[in-house]
Amino acid sequence: MMLRFPQAVLQTGATEEDQVKREERRQAIMDLLVGARAVDLDDLADRFAVSRMTIHRDLDDLEQAGLLRKVRGGATIEAGTQFESDFRIRALQDSDAKARMARAALELVEPGMTVMVNDGSMAALLGASLTDKAPVTVITNNAAVIDRLKDAPRVTLIALGGTYSAKFNGFFGVVTEDALSRLRADLAFISTPAVAGLRAFHMDDAAVRAKRAMMAAADRAVLLVNHSRFGRSALHALADLTDFDAIITDAAPAPEDRAAIDRAGLRLTIARD
Repeated sequence: MMLRFPQAVLQTGATEEDQVKREERRQAIMDLLVGARAVDLDDLADRFAVSRMTIHRDLDDLEQAGLLRKVRGGATIEAGTQFESDFRIRALQDSDAKARMARAALELVEPGMTVMVNDGSMAALLGASLTDKAPVTVITNNAAVIDRLKDAPRVTLIALGGTYSAKFNGFFGVVTEDALSRLRADLAFISTPAVAGLRAFHMDDAAVRAKRAMMAAADRAVLLVNHSRFGRSALHALADLTDFDAIITDAAPAPEDRAAIDRAGLRLTIARD
């Protein structure tokens, strides 16, 4: 993985070689996190033959850059109530599951439809696949979707402006929400990093407002959520699961979560190969 982060300020007395080693070590830490999702501080100190304090500083800088969150004894890129990993990290994870969910979502789209696609790496893959349903109109605040569809034939692309977020690789804020209030779509595909009980959550308030605006502007809303995100919460309530016409996931959630969905009479699609 070549995930670049802001370079640390060269410390007093540190040589250029020291700085290069520091950046290479931090790059290696992020590579480990993409694969393992969590790292242990003592293991990192042994692996790189540096002190625990040096690793602490590395993790502090990477956390400040929004690439990880420190936990007791190490760090993780797993979502927390106020943390979601960087878009560039999420884009490298769960590729098979995302592909299956995208294919299941595409079955709901018919040529001639107007479709809204929100931010997120899962949604980015789905958005890029909408060319298979052309002619189609796509409304999105997802920068990755905008980039993939800007030259696509028989795709009318409506790119939502707003304040750009590198963390989520999308556009948010008053401009985004105002534009959505003036538009209408057949379908809105909404992704979420957390589902607890019968409610979806998100850790970013601006993302929540944009997602809600898309749901309000669409005739039908479809929730996209990885099965591992069930049983988790986040800072902001996004919507009740009953607000969605369908829920698409990549594998069966835990029995208690599946039972709650079934009792509520909600439509759950598990994307198969």
